[in-house]
Amino acid sequence: MQILHNSAPDFEAQSTGFNPLQLYRDFANQALILYFYPKDFTPICTIETQYFKQTYIFFEKLNIKILGISKDNLDTHHRFKAEHDLPFDLVADDHSDIAKLYGVHDDFFDMTKRITYLLDNTHTIRGIYKSVFENKEGIENMVQQIQEEATKIVQKP
Repeated sequence: MQILHNSAPDFEAQSTGFNPLQLYRDFANQALILYFYPKDFTPICTIETQYFKQTYIFFEKLNIKILGISKDNLDTHHRFKAEHDLPFDLVADDHSDIAKLYGVHDDFFDMTKRITYLLDNTHTIRGIYKSVFENKEGIENMVQQIQEEATKIVQKP
């Protein structure tokens, strides 16, 4: 895990819930998890998304919203969300503009890297988790850190 205290870049994009979604407008004073992943319907990305679905209530109790972001288009995201009955929105980053803003675009493979950002309610980056979903220990560490940091991450406006 890498800890930064920089402001998260703002972006506007189509999503399964907001059209268009703008980070700072639609999630003002809201703590967030932005999880970037390569592609809907692939085995590892599906496992990662299922994990966020399974832990959704944990994050909801902490008032932390979840957004999944990949290069898939909006139609694919709608199918993926429906098939897995996801309680959070997916953001279409068709041209990798958001991934490039966050430094998670792999130019060589032209794909989005698997990286999760934790933003507090001022959209300050509180943590960056690289490839945490490739091992259970990484997932547990992220959840533990969020529990420990909850009072700092979710502050009253």
